Amino acid sequence: MSYRVAVCVSGGGSNLQALLDRLQGEEPARVVLVLSNRADAGGLERARQAGVPAEVLADPADAAEWITRLGRRDVDLLVLAGYLKLVPPGVVQKYAGRMVNIHPALLPDFGGPGMYGQRVHEAVIASGAAESGPTVHLVDEVYDRGAILAQRRVPVLPGDTPATLAERVLTEEHRLLPDVVLAAARAGHPVPMANAD
Repeated sequence: MSYRVAVCVSGGGSNLQALLDRLQGEEPARVVLVLSNRADAGGLERARQAGVPAEVLADPADAAEWITRLGRRDVDLLVLAGYLKLVPPGVVQKYAGRMVNIHPALLPDFGGPGMYGQRVHEAVIASGAAESGPTVHLVDEVYDRGAILAQRRVPVLPGDTPATLAERVLTEEHRLLPDVVLAAARAGHPVPMANAD
């Protein structure tokens, strides 16, 4: 029986695509639903092209709507992959220990409200940090605070711009997120992983 994954996106969905590409064939997990807070999110079209149901939340703050949509697909794991809204507390409670987020920095640094996309990479460079990289963590009621499951490190190079650093981090995101989802599928729940740098 396949581990059923829902993915939430707000934008283009490149991490969703990494999951769709990896979770095929004999792999023990499948993306069964893609949700977005935005009707124009590119991730919705990626889902449709892959034959995965793609739905827009009428009210992203309505926990009952989330729970109904996820329940219809019998979702085992909820993955936030570039979803930029705070998930309603009722959903966080219902999926406690079964919801993960990918963040483009080494948490606990460079996280929190408003810290996404280029802002994160700008802050990393401005700080003088020698390393960055993606983090996958469990989701709780506070942005980017939940228990860390896995990280991958990349160097911050002399002359890096937010765009060049973002490209290097995104390459690792596309490897790390499917690894975490597959580890969860094999264990039946998200599990901490040895960091593969």
